[in-house]
Amino acid sequence: MISRLRGTVVARTAAGIVLDVNGVGYLVAATPRISTPVGGEATIEIHLHVREDALQLYGFASTEERELFELLLGVSGIGPKVALAIVSGSTPAELKRAIVRDDTARFEAIPGIGRKIAQRVVMELKEKLGPLVESAPGESVGTALLARDALVELGWSMVDAERALATVDEALPVEEQVRAALRQAA
Repeated sequence: MISRLRGTVVARTAAGIVLDVNGVGYLVAATPRISTPVGGEATIEIHLHVREDALQLYGFASTEERELFELLLGVSGIGPKVALAIVSGSTPAELKRAIVRDDTARFEAIPGIGRKIAQRVVMELKEKLGPLVESAPGESVGTALLARDALVELGWSMVDAERALATVDEALPVEEQVRAALRQAA
């Protein structure tokens, strides 16, 4: 099993990056967090996906990304391309938080995922991640989601709204959280 590759990035294509390892070029479908420029050296965490007709490499910037990808593959209806899209859209911490909070909207925003798949992801992974991811002391899950949804209604992307709210005190009322996020953006 291939777990990690280190080599020189020789090309970036629509299908991923080409990593030269001792003269062998590996095509790796990778998350955008692997930002090594062409000509630079990269160490990439790898998942080898074996199909009847192909061996495909999926690359990640961290072991945590790869582990989350592998958990997603265990969810019925999630293949490697959709799992890669999920892991590519957010940090592992943001995705784990969304799962623990039953935030299906986070997953529905990803192309290729409908309501039923999003609910299945949350339901199946919450059991596996629940003990591993705990809310911060005093964290109010409801107000955080309401504040994020308010920013999305104002035209923000879900990811931008969550990043802006990450530095805002979640004990504040929803309106104050939204104001604080808007002040940060100004």
